[in-house]
Amino acid sequence: MNPWPDITAAIAHATGGAFRIEQRTPVGGGCINSAWRIEGQGQRYFVKINNSAFGGMFAAETAGLSAIAATRTLRVPHPVCHGTNRNASWLVLEYIEFGRKSNMRLLGAQLAALHRVTSRHYGWPHDNTIGATPQINTASDDWCAFWREHRLGYQLKLAATNGYVGRLQQLGGRLMNHLPELLSGRRPQPSLLHGDLWSGNAAFDAGGEPVIFDPAAYYGDREADLAMTELFGGFSAEFYAAYREAYPLGAGYARRKTLYNLYHVLNHLNLFGGGYLAQAEDMMAELLAEV
Repeated sequence: MNPWPDITAAIAHATGGAFRIEQRTPVGGGCINSAWRIEGQGQRYFVKINNSAFGGMFAAETAGLSAIAATRTLRVPHPVCHGTNRNASWLVLEYIEFGRKSNMRLLGAQLAALHRVTSRHYGWPHDNTIGATPQINTASDDWCAFWREHRLGYQLKLAATNGYVGRLQQLGGRLMNHLPELLSGRRPQPSLLHGDLWSGNAAFDAGGEPVIFDPAAYYGDREADLAMTELFGGFSAEFYAAYREAYPLGAGYARRKTLYNLYHVLNHLNLFGGGYLAQAEDMMAELLAEV
C-alpha cells in the first residue's frame, strides 16, 4: 500500500492547512528507515518511513525531540506528525538545510546546557530504541543498577540470543560483577541525554547553528553522551574544551567512557554482526584489567 496519501493527510491535519506533495526526493545516510525530502506549496518536510511495526519507535523519537526542544538549549528538527497504517509507519519532521559552516564551540556549550536539565530518577517515562534495538528505560534511583540491568545486561542477553556466547559472555559476567568498583559509587545527577550522540546525529544549519537529531533520550550520567562523541570521532578539540569550560568533568571519566561506550559497541554487534565482537571483548578485558 502506498503510504503517501496518508502521510499527506496527516501533515494537513497537523498543520491545519492544505498540503500536496509536488516533489519527493530520497535522502541517503540512514540504515534503518527510508528517508525523503518532500516539497509542495512552498513547504518542505523530512520524512522517515518504515513498516507498520515501527510506529512505536517514531512515537518515542517524537517524545525525545519534543523534550530536548522544550529545554531551549539545542536545536532539533520540529516534529510535525507521526502515524501508522496497515503497511507503514512514518515520522514527519521540519526540514533543515544543513550547511558547511560549523560552530563546534557552541555545540559543546549547548550540550553542557542540555545536561544541566535534570530529573529525580534515571530512565525515561517510556521505553524507546537505540538504533532499531529496544532501549529499556524503567525508572531507577541507582545508577549502577540501571546501567547493569537496562544497558549492559540487556545487550549481553540479546547477544546470547543472537549466538554470541563463549568469551563474550564470560567477560560480560565478570564485568557485571565488578560494575560497582568500575563506577566507584558514582551517583551522577540524572541529566537529560540525547542518548545516541555520534557525529552522524549532529550537524549545523546554513547559519552554523548546531542541530542534533535521532535521539534515544533518557535521564542518565551525562558522561555517557560525551563518551559516545569520542567513540567514532568527528567532534573537534574546541567542542570538548567548550563543554568542559561550561560543565567540568569529574575524575575517572577516562575509564568510565569505555564502560559507557561498551553499550553502543554491543548494540552494534547485535544490529550489524560479528565485526564488532573483538572490539567488545577487548573493551571488557581492558575494563577488567583495572579492577
